[in-house]
Amino acid sequence: MRNRLFVAVAISAVLTACGQPDPAERNDTIASANAPAELVAAAEKANVVLGPAVSGEQAMTLMEDRHEGMEDIGDAFKIIGRETKAVSPDVAAIREAAAVIADGADKSSSWFPPGTGPDVGKTRAKAEIWQKPEDFAAKDKAFREAALAFKAAADSGDVNAIKAQAGELAKACKSCHDPYRKPESEHD
Repeated sequence: MRNRLFVAVAISAVLTACGQPDPAERNDTIASANAPAELVAAAEKANVVLGPAVSGEQAMTLMEDRHEGMEDIGDAFKIIGRETKAVSPDVAAIREAAAVIADGADKSSSWFPPGTGPDVGKTRAKAEIWQKPEDFAAKDKAFREAALAFKAAADSGDVNAIKAQAGELAKACKSCHDPYRKPESEHD
């Protein structure tokens, strides 16, 4: 299935680069390339849910943006973890970290268009993201909601609410990382 999805994304990228209509707009374009119907459907679903396919320099730029954004979110989580364990948490530092996470969560839905997967370059993102775009998009939405709830708790200054929402935010991240992110040991 991974190879078929790659072919669909490649066909979509080539057609986009050539100025041809997006496959979601012209099903007969991909079909005429003798692609299996399930491949066409998978490519169309990924394009509709995750956005249009990208290629070349645009794909590399998006992959770098995604990596940097996820690094920023991870660094913010370290601050939150440190501060929520402190005897006297620095709420201002938590607020800043919450703002970074909320900003990253707001951008995250644009970080995974077709054409930015492991078949293109170095990434911890698994191909399953583009094979199960609706599930991935639902998990990304849950992350955004949890990030906003955490930011609201941080803005309130209530340390107990911050700790509770930090746990919920961590669950949202884990629910996506487990199925859709390679462990560090498998990173290309």
